[in-house]
Amino acid sequence: MEEDFAARHAVIENRIQAACGRAGRDRGEVTLVGVSKTFPPEIVSEAIRDGVTVLGENRVQEALAKAPLCPSAEWHLIGPLQRNKVRHALSLFTTIHAVDALDTLDALARVQRESGARPDVLLEVNVAEEASKHGFTAVSVREAVRAALEEGEVRLVGLMTIPPWTPDPEASRPHFRALRELRDALEREFSISLPQLSMGMSGDFEVAIEEGATFVRVGSALFGRRNAAAWKPERSADSDSYIYQP
Repeated sequence: MEEDFAARHAVIENRIQAACGRAGRDRGEVTLVGVSKTFPPEIVSEAIRDGVTVLGENRVQEALAKAPLCPSAEWHLIGPLQRNKVRHALSLFTTIHAVDALDTLDALARVQRESGARPDVLLEVNVAEEASKHGFTAVSVREAVRAALEEGEVRLVGLMTIPPWTPDPEASRPHFRALRELRDALEREFSISLPQLSMGMSGDFEVAIEEGATFVRVGSALFGRRNAAAWKPERSADSDSYIYQP
């Protein structure tokens, strides 16, 4: 199994390097976030041994159960952050990719003041304005940036998006370009630096890199086919924590 993962990782790495070359970018500008959701600790440990040390999880409770069994990883929350999970999230994640509402931003700032934790935060933008997806619009994100700056607690570092699904990676390019251009406009408008763009997944990460992505979130192309039933994070009976239940 480790040989299979290493082979997939090598292919992904070659594709990242090639995309950086086409865009005239340095490979060091792009962080591979291995999306490890639903995969058990033994598989995540393989990824860490093979050099994938930034792991992305969609669910706070799953990451909390998995992290103690996978030392030396850096954990990113790439799924929605629920307000009742903010305190737990701040205990683990160094980067939160998908703050998608003002009330979540307010809850994050409040708990940060209490805890002192200061993760990097990105705002999720629904660039295509799909009704089925969360996120700020290109207009409402300005209110979120303003709120984050006024709060003073949130370390706002960039934007994130998930374009409409399509089998054609090139169809995602306009959405990635729109996010980059929006980021540039916000930097000018608010006189701030927003260096991070989280965009691109298994099917379109090369196009995302060509359009300026600094985080690419790669799951199935790296880990293989998912088994959603394989993971059972449960709340510990004697503490306010989550444990792995194989």
